[in-house]
Amino acid sequence: MRTAGGIALALLLAGCGGGEPADDAAIVNQAAEADLVPAPVAPAPATPPGGGIVDGPGTTPSPAPAPGPVATEPGADAAVQVLRDYFAALGDGRYGDAWRLWGGRGEASGMTQAAFADSFARYAEYRAVTGTPGRIDAGAGQRYIRIPVRVTGRLRDGTPVTLAGPVTLHRTGDIDGATAEQRAWRISDSDLKPRPGSEPIVPQ
Repeated sequence: MRTAGGIALALLLAGCGGGEPADDAAIVNQAAEADLVPAPVAPAPATPPGGGIVDGPGTTPSPAPAPGPVATEPGADAAVQVLRDYFAALGDGRYGDAWRLWGGRGEASGMTQAAFADSFARYAEYRAVTGTPGRIDAGAGQRYIRIPVRVTGRLRDGTPVTLAGPVTLHRTGDIDGATAEQRAWRISDSDLKPRPGSEPIVPQ
């Protein structure tokens, strides 16, 4: 070992009377310092262009974080659910809730909330089945979809009622400045008309 060799050399010189005690101490110190070799410093981990981290030679770079999920606009299923909520509210007599599912928080119905409620209060029963929705028409930041509906019910005087026809829903696309209400599906038009009770409709 270098340390033992250096110290032995220093003692040999001291034993031969080659210098003063102070000189001998200096020689010993110099020999000891010569043996203090600093340890090598490990290089910092490299960062490859892809953003991963290489832990060492021969290792596989850690993958970069995966991108988050991409937001998507409400589709046909969301529009159908709005219709189901609408007809459920009508069947339960919650006319204000149903009225607000029209565009403009009720304004697209063409009636005030009170007039809307009066028009449905004459029904003793009101049930609806939704059919297969059509495609979503998109243009100029607007979305439209038509969904076939069949309504069966009974007036308060006992008269049976059957209505059928498409209901149109509208929403604004995910564009800057659009509010959450504008981006949600809302009823914009209804072509429900009296129909024979035997006219079929394909439930969704």
